Amino acid sequence: MTMGVLDALGGFRLTLRQVFEPRVTLQYPEEKRPKPPRFHGRHVLNRYPDGMEKCIGCELCAGACPARCIYVRGANNDPERPTSPGERFGFVYEINYLRCIHCDLCVEACPTEAITESKMFEFAFTNREDAIYTKAELVVDDEGHPRRQPWEDWRDEDERWTSAWVRATAPGGDPAFEGVVGWSPELGVGTRPPERGQSDLPEDEATPVFSLRAILASRIFRQHGGRAW
Repeated sequence: MTMGVLDALGGFRLTLRQVFEPRVTLQYPEEKRPKPPRFHGRHVLNRYPDGMEKCIGCELCAGACPARCIYVRGANNDPERPTSPGERFGFVYEINYLRCIHCDLCVEACPTEAITESKMFEFAFTNREDAIYTKAELVVDDEGHPRRQPWEDWRDEDERWTSAWVRATAPGGDPAFEGVVGWSPELGVGTRPPERGQSDLPEDEATPVFSLRAILASRIFRQHGGRAW
């Protein structure tokens, strides 16, 4: 009987020790934890600093989506008043969030960084129609901010970084690409800084900002033994 009581008290040892530890509980939803830089949240469609849309209606995001939740249809630009640079733009763009698994493959497939993901993931729907986001809801506003919907719980930090996955600057784990800006500026933000900490070099050496053309030329030069090609 004595051993049974001692065993029971031993089982509570960890619990009793935690009583004197500092509390880490947050008062959710008033307080929220900071999200990781590459957190996958609700999508946005970005625009260039001049206001033009980045989406060119190529449908590569829809083709890469494993859940088949994206529907895109392109159309020819009006030569007098183009919507995006080039010949075509995204005339129809829809995402069905009843299917979306937030895998981010659409972001990786996009050749113009048009679609990226925000840090906002807390949104609930009272009807199925609200779950299908159209282009009017996905394209950022004239200030470059996501268009907030009534059923979404946005915080300012949720919309501050909407392109972290695009800014992964070391493809294939190659630290030579660290600090390389290979993406275009965005409306309301400009050119976002590259990610850091992908190599063991000191920060001042590991994060210089080069053009993508310069770093590729340097790599090709080294591959040819320092000889011109």
